[in-house]
Amino acid sequence: MQTLGSTMRIHRPYDEVYAFYDGRIEGVRAYADEPNWLDDGAYSLGVCSYAIVSGDEALVYDTSISLPHAQIIRKTLEDAGVRHIRVVLSHWHVDHVAGNEVFADCEIIANTLTAQAMRDNRERLENDNPPIKPLIMPNSTFETELKLKVGDIDVELRHVDIHSHDGTMLMLPQRKLMLAGDALEEPITYVAEPKRLEHHLRDLERMAAWDIAKILPNHGAEEMIVAGGYGPELITATRSYVEKLLRLQGEPELARQDLRTFVAEDFASGVISYYGPYEPVHTRNVSVILKGFEEA
Repeated sequence: MQTLGSTMRIHRPYDEVYAFYDGRIEGVRAYADEPNWLDDGAYSLGVCSYAIVSGDEALVYDTSISLPHAQIIRKTLEDAGVRHIRVVLSHWHVDHVAGNEVFADCEIIANTLTAQAMRDNRERLENDNPPIKPLIMPNSTFETELKLKVGDIDVELRHVDIHSHDGTMLMLPQRKLMLAGDALEEPITYVAEPKRLEHHLRDLERMAAWDIAKILPNHGAEEMIVAGGYGPELITATRSYVEKLLRLQGEPELARQDLRTFVAEDFASGVISYYGPYEPVHTRNVSVILKGFEEA
């Protein structure tokens, strides 16, 4: 078993952007042999937190999957001369807030829906495996949009209802760069709120109109993140996948397709790349959506 954080890789896809990536290592588990959210979700799929740095200021986007991971993020920034740190939470899910305690003395920003979801799910998060205890809450909230400055860098936070109802996108408008949390995941989205797929689709359509050249997701291929991220076609691929999931009600035979077949065109075009551990994610997505149709 690895020491938590020992396999983290630190990249600089842009001069002002740090990417803290861990996981996607075949045969390696970071926390425990028995099933747990850290190994079987975030670590197996690959997980990345980010920091925007300008001068002695930094804005951390998600606090990663454990306290040791968060400590590495903070030490890396402080060793680089950062003295003022703020945090933005992309949404309330466990693998994005697990390191909050390391930044408890900082401003932790979230949209109001994220703050509410964390309050509503505090008991679950603090008693998960591994537990996030104590769960450190955001101490600064916004609704819809918030503009910030990190040193000389303009930052915009925008709420979206994609993957989770409380998503916050971090935009660097001067670079036309978007940090996407879990709203965009490669190769496919993880369906966390199956009853909100139509809401997600509407916000994907809204996002497609934004002036974006590159996208850095929290779950994606490390080599793509290192190279500066995905193009806006990742939005289109995500829309196509969600649209096809919604077709399951009228075309139940689609449920028999494996991931390679279900999104064959986008794999063939190179917009997204196949990664085996997403097969069970796809199987689960199909299952929860079919269950939702049955319950409706």
